[in-house]
Amino acid sequence: MSHCDSGRTTLGDYRIALATREARRPLIASLLARLPIAMIGISGLLYVQHRTGSYTVAGFVSAATLVGVAMGSVVQGRLIDRFGPTRPLLIAVGLFATTMAALITAIEADAPVPALVALAFGIGVFEPMCGSASRALWGRLLPPGPALTAAYSYEAISMEVFFILGPGLAGALIAAPWPGTGMVLGALCMVTGAVVFALSPAVRAWPPSPGGRVPLLGAFASPGMRTLALAALGFGTVIGFVEVAVPAAATLAGNTALGGVLLSVWSVSSVAFGIAYSLRPWPRPLGLCLPVLLALFGASAALLAWPSTLWGLAVAMLAAGALITPQSTAHSVTIEVVAPKGTAAEAFGWVLTAITLGIAFGQSVSGYLVERGGPPVAFLAAAACALGVACLVWLRRATVRAPAPAPSAHAPV
Repeated sequence: MSHCDSGRTTLGDYRIALATREARRPLIASLLARLPIAMIGISGLLYVQHRTGSYTVAGFVSAATLVGVAMGSVVQGRLIDRFGPTRPLLIAVGLFATTMAALITAIEADAPVPALVALAFGIGVFEPMCGSASRALWGRLLPPGPALTAAYSYEAISMEVFFILGPGLAGALIAAPWPGTGMVLGALCMVTGAVVFALSPAVRAWPPSPGGRVPLLGAFASPGMRTLALAALGFGTVIGFVEVAVPAAATLAGNTALGGVLLSVWSVSSVAFGIAYSLRPWPRPLGLCLPVLLALFGASAALLAWPSTLWGLAVAMLAAGALITPQSTAHSVTIEVVAPKGTAAEAFGWVLTAITLGIAFGQSVSGYLVERGGPPVAFLAAAACALGVACLVWLRRATVRAPAPAPSAHAPV
C-alpha cells in the first residue's frame, strides 16, 4: 500500500535535502521565480477591477491567465522532460515578458475585454514553469526516501510562503500611485529568477531524454495520474472561489486593501500546519489521503460563509488554510507513485493544469456569485464543489498505484 509520506519524515530529512550542494543555486533562483505567482494573479485581478470597476471582468481576465497556465504547463513540462529545462525556460521567459508588456499597455489603453482576455491567456501560456522543473529536479538530486519526501514537502511549504507574501504585496501595491505596480514587479522577479534557474549548473546538466514516440496523453495516460488530477482540480476550485470572494468581502466592508492581506492569512496556518503534518501524516494510504484532505478543505471553506466581520473571516481563514500544504505535499508524493518513468516534469505540469483550471473555474463563477448573492454564496458553492469532487476521487482511490510497465517489444503476444 502506498503511503502519504513514503516513510515518515523528520527535521533531519529537511536538513539533508536543503543542504544538497547541487540544489543551492536552483533552489534560491526558483524561490525568486515563484515568489510572484500569487502576486501577479492578485495584482492583475485588482488592477483590472480598478480600471473597469467590475469584478466579473476582472475574474474573467484572471481566469484566462490561469487557463493559459493550465495549457502551457503540460507543454513546457513535456519539453523539459525531453530537452532539459534550460532551453524551454529561456524561450518561455522571452515570450512571457513580451506578452506581459502588451497586456499592461492594453489595460492602460482601456482595450476591449476580449483583447484583455486574449493577452492574459498568452501570459499564462508563456509563464516559465520553474515550479515543475524544480520539483522534478529533486528526483534527480536525491534518492527515493524520507529526504526526497521532505524536499517535496519543502516545495509545498515554500509555495505557501509565496502565497503569504504575494497577496499581501498585491494588496499593498494596488494603493500605489499606479495600480499596475504589482504586475510589473512580479514579472521582473519571475523573469530574473527563471533565467538564473535555467542557467544553474545542476539544471544545465539535466540531459535530454532519449528520442522516441511519446503518447498523446503522456503522463496523463496513467489512471492514477487522472485521479490525482481530479483531486488537484477540486483543490484549485476552492482556492479560485476564495481568491475572488475574500477581496470582495473586504471591499464590501469598506477596506479594499485588506483583501490581499486576508488571503495571506490562510497561508500562515498552512505553513505552520504543513511542517507538523509532514512529521505525522494522516491518513496514510494515498488512496484515502487525497479524498479525505479535499473533503476537509471543502468543509472548512463552508466556515468562511459564517463570519459577519473581517476579523471573524480572518479567524476562519486560519482554520481553512491548515489543509492547503498537506494537499500540495500529497500531490507531489503521489506523482512519484503514479507517474510513468521519465515524465516527472510533465506530470507536475498536469497537476498544475488541474489546479489552475480549478482556480479559473472558481474565480469566474465566484465573481458572478459575489455580484448577485454576496461572498457567503461563493464560499458555500466552493464547499459544495470540493465535496462533490472528493466523492469522485474516493470512488477512484484504487487507481492510486504504480502504473503497469509498458509491454516489451519482444514480449510474446
